[in-house]
Amino acid sequence: MPKRALASIKVLELCHDVAGSYSTKLLADLGAEVIKVERPGHGDAARNSPPFFHDIPDPDKSGLFLYLNTNKLGITLNVTTATGKDIFQELVKQSDVLVEDNPPQYMTEQGLDYDSLKELNPRLVMASITPFGQTGPYRDYKAYPLNIFHCGGEGYLTPGGVENIGRPPLKVGGFLTEYDSGLSAAIAILAALYWRRKSGIGQRIDISKQESLMALNRLDMVRSANEGEVITRAKQGVPYGGALPCKDGYTVFITWESVQWDRLVKFMGDPEWAHDEKFKDYAGRYKHGELINALLTEWLVNHNKEDLYHQGQAAGVPFAMVYSSKDLVDSEHLTAREFFAEINHPKTGRVKYPSAPYKFSETPWQVTRPAPLLGEHNEEIFTRRLEHSREELAKLGAAGVI
Repeated sequence: MPKRALASIKVLELCHDVAGSYSTKLLADLGAEVIKVERPGHGDAARNSPPFFHDIPDPDKSGLFLYLNTNKLGITLNVTTATGKDIFQELVKQSDVLVEDNPPQYMTEQGLDYDSLKELNPRLVMASITPFGQTGPYRDYKAYPLNIFHCGGEGYLTPGGVENIGRPPLKVGGFLTEYDSGLSAAIAILAALYWRRKSGIGQRIDISKQESLMALNRLDMVRSANEGEVITRAKQGVPYGGALPCKDGYTVFITWESVQWDRLVKFMGDPEWAHDEKFKDYAGRYKHGELINALLTEWLVNHNKEDLYHQGQAAGVPFAMVYSSKDLVDSEHLTAREFFAEINHPKTGRVKYPSAPYKFSETPWQVTRPAPLLGEHNEEIFTRRLEHSREELAKLGAAGVI
């Protein structure tokens, strides 16, 4: 098999939220060996999250869990027990990276804080992902993705655009803030591993989900801090255009420049309303953006999004399609790029998954294993790697340690 970029790196994951699981997924996809530690009998919370394969609830058939944990080994271990803690520490000694997303006080209470673990493994890189970080007055506050989206400032800007000025703040669908935080953690871990290569020692990484999201809005934050201007969804959106309905969905286009507006008018067949005095320059079009969008929609609803995309681009008008999930799966381009990969899982059979957002010439992305069943690799890790006997394993199971 081709070599993989992080093939020599061993990662231990003690995570319950999407952000932590996603950060280690990114490392696993790059070739790191990731051992996911789950609670005995319960497992990761994502196991209970829909959608489920064939809409039948099953902890081994959650689409979210399956996606987040491909290429990982999975064990069960109760680290709140003395024996479980000892076993976890043995795993830490063999690991390069530990990723955890527990409340700030949790790891300290278990005696598994960074200061304690680095005594066992000075080369350990430990990343902790929490809503508000390890310090500050909010450090112990709980938060869900809904809370993070709004306390990170993004909700105040959503939805943008002139037709949405009067609407209340929204949260985007799914776990966007979790994925953003997981990506921040993965990048930080890679940087820490690079620094360890130079220095020989590990370090603690403190990831705040709030700050991860704020970092994506740094331009708006900087303008507020330095110019006193508060950007709102009324100011953030385009004056006209944006996402508008068409015959079979939505299309997105922006025509800020006069030459783009002229091309759009020509593309629409030169309608009489486009020559109204109110729309003769950008200032007028900005002022009357809502009216323009209403008139544009009357024309757009008679056209398909794909036709608008291809024909509009050819005419020099920056149209784009708003893709549904089905559009993406059926995309000729993504098929040619082999973006969706079939992975065979014992509970679902062969199912299509998104692969990786990159192509490496020397260390390509590949699937080495599907997401683990609950406790699937207990024997492999506890008996073969940590040299516990099968009899000891049975006793650990009976005691609720694994």
